[in-house]
Amino acid sequence: INTAEGGTHEEGFRAALTSIVNRYAREQKFLKEGKDDNLSGEDVREGLTAIISVKLSDPQFEGQTKTKLGNTEAKSFVQKACNDHLRDWFERNPGEAKDIINKSLQASRARIAARQARDLTRRKSLLEAGSGLPGKLADCQWNDPEKCELFIVEGDSAGGSAKGGRDSRFQAILPIRGKILNVEKARIDKVLKNNEVQ
Repeated sequence: INTAEGGTHEEGFRAALTSIVNRYAREQKFLKEGKDDNLSGEDVREGLTAIISVKLSDPQFEGQTKTKLGNTEAKSFVQKACNDHLRDWFERNPGEAKDIINKSLQASRARIAARQARDLTRRKSLLEAGSGLPGKLADCQWNDPEKCELFIVEGDSAGGSAKGGRDSRFQAILPIRGKILNVEKARIDKVLKNNEVQ
């Protein structure tokens, strides 16, 4: 019976594959202990096509359409079988195993880069959408205010120079118009009406 929506047998295969690839990648020093995160299941499975066939005496399905296997014993059986055989296959085929690890690492880097680009786009759109932050703010990459610095500089020209000399990881630059208003001599109502002060 074709279980198009997967099920417990697929869960067992995914768990075994991810576990074996991560273990092998650490043993072969593709991933450094304490430095690199484990590869995600998505990274390992990207581009993979697999057929999992199990024979059960009493198959149980979720729903009426029989598109998802529900037998809990199928997960542990498939996971154990795949753990044993995949580990053996990786050890007997180090070239192919290396290709699988490299493809998974590439998928991981692409996923992380896509997430960073998405986060950056969100942050920039928040700045531009009138969130109360000025539009000329050259934001920094880090989010921790304890480790970040904001430099307020006088004028766009100084802002451009400051952007060139900053560390964009933790230094933000905000150019403001020079000599906006002499607030010492101006009346309070005039100060509060000034666009730059607001």
